[in-house]
Amino acid sequence: MSHRSLKIWLWLAAALTLGAGNAWAGAQQYEPLSASVKSQLSKAVSDTAVTSAAFANTPGVQTWLAEMSRRLERRIPDAEYREDFLNTLHYESIRAGLDPEMVLGLIEVESGFRKYAVSSATAQGYMQIMPFWTKAIGAPDHNLFHLRTNLRYGVTILRHYIDIERGDLFRALGRYNGSLGRPEYPSAVYAAWRKKFTYGLPPAGARSTRQAQVSTIRSGS
Repeated sequence: MSHRSLKIWLWLAAALTLGAGNAWAGAQQYEPLSASVKSQLSKAVSDTAVTSAAFANTPGVQTWLAEMSRRLERRIPDAEYREDFLNTLHYESIRAGLDPEMVLGLIEVESGFRKYAVSSATAQGYMQIMPFWTKAIGAPDHNLFHLRTNLRYGVTILRHYIDIERGDLFRALGRYNGSLGRPEYPSAVYAAWRKKFTYGLPPAGARSTRQAQVSTIRSGS
């Protein structure tokens, strides 16, 4: 095989892996947590879910949900489940102070929207959560393949990493994937976010209202 043919073969192999949704699947690394941080994270993952938020029925949110549903039709064919997925993702992302479109980009890279995806490092579900988190901040009986549980753990963990990195999302994504200091994974998430899920009308209205939405969710309104 010529050098050029070998390069083409390797490129195709990488492309096929990416299509399977596992190109950048990594694993969060266990780090000892202080008692206060552990308590905060435990509360975040165990809070009772609110079925709807005050802003959920605004025209901006509904338009966003409809557009994202169209974009995910091939990934998640069941319309009813797709609606539940997007409503849950939007709610949990805003609750954690994250951009739902960015979270969609992360899921695209981590699992390719495969609910029962399991990585070679045993990371599970849409957001590829490592099982040690259930013992560290949750409960042993938490099912990481459950839709809301998986998304809530994922956004809570990413929020934690963003706080550690003082708002640096690029580095926080590296931590999330267990590849801090390497640009490949954060770059892949940013690319998926920009190319596949950025939408002209920001979810839930203007992004300047994001903190008000987070406050609404946390207050249980």
